[in-house]
Amino acid sequence: MATFTKLPSGSWRTQVRRKGKYASETFLLRGDAETWARETERRIDRGEPIHSDPSATKTFAGLIDMHRQDLAEVGKAIGRSKEASLACLRDRLGKLRPIELDRERIIAFAKERAKEGAGPVTVGIDLGYIKTVLTHAAAVHGATVCAEAVDQARIALRRLGLVGKGNERDRRPTATEIDRIIEAFEKNPKQIIPVGRIVRFAVATALRQEEIARIRWEDYDPIGKMLLIRDRKDPRRKSGNHQKIPLLSVSGYDPCALIEEQRDAQEGSGGRIFPYNGRSVGTAFRRVCKDLKIVDLHFHDLRHEATSRLFEAGFTIEQVALVTGHRDWKMLRRYTHLRPERLHEIARRHAA
Repeated sequence: MATFTKLPSGSWRTQVRRKGKYASETFLLRGDAETWARETERRIDRGEPIHSDPSATKTFAGLIDMHRQDLAEVGKAIGRSKEASLACLRDRLGKLRPIELDRERIIAFAKERAKEGAGPVTVGIDLGYIKTVLTHAAAVHGATVCAEAVDQARIALRRLGLVGKGNERDRRPTATEIDRIIEAFEKNPKQIIPVGRIVRFAVATALRQEEIARIRWEDYDPIGKMLLIRDRKDPRRKSGNHQKIPLLSVSGYDPCALIEEQRDAQEGSGGRIFPYNGRSVGTAFRRVCKDLKIVDLHFHDLRHEATSRLFEAGFTIEQVALVTGHRDWKMLRRYTHLRPERLHEIARRHAA
């Protein structure tokens, strides 16, 4: 049965569901949509493969474009990292016909990416998006593709060491490094964004760079010392993952005091608490680390540091997860890079 939906743009979205098959397409004129729907239903009745637009499925670039369009029409935004990966795949593999994306071609692509410096995790992500685009085209548009080639290539690439899990990062900044970074920012009169304050806030709360840039004054409860974090990162859900976290002053910095410090520095208290672009904060952080010759330190390492300090303060995994937002407690294991010398302090605290 065909359904026709008029979109805000004036175009017509046509969907055909018949005998367990599904296909959809968008047309400028309803007459064209009805003609396509009738022909698609006939193809289904004859047992022929169906797809929305024969020209769109001739190349892998066309499949990528259909994938983007379908997600946009149902209101699902594509993240920055996925968009970058899709752009790379479109540029490198877009001219190929789907049938040409066989095991050998995918392995060759992965080897090229590895030679360019892409690590096993990055190559694995690329393969994942290739399979996502192919299976989406087959399931939604009835395109004739072979996604099994990706699985076969992945097995071979895993044995070659070109696909696999990344090494767990255990870089923790020293107290001296953090002090030097903060001092460099706060002594720079040309520094408009208060990155030094943001660094202290990151260590105090274990928040991600983009989460700090999103929090709003209305989400801050100074009496209960709580903060609402909207749309926290979750691999299963892209939005609506709101979480209240306690603002604890156990890391060497008081997050509530930092928020009030930020209030005093701002004119008014509407909108975001830290109304700055997260990427600009990251750029400034990398620049200062380079100037100070602090090697291999990322802004995200501050989240590692904050989480480790929570464990060093004596909190359990369940309690730390209430701050960091981890759904899987196993993921917290990589953040428990405790410094051996801190065990003496914990032992003294237990003795007391």
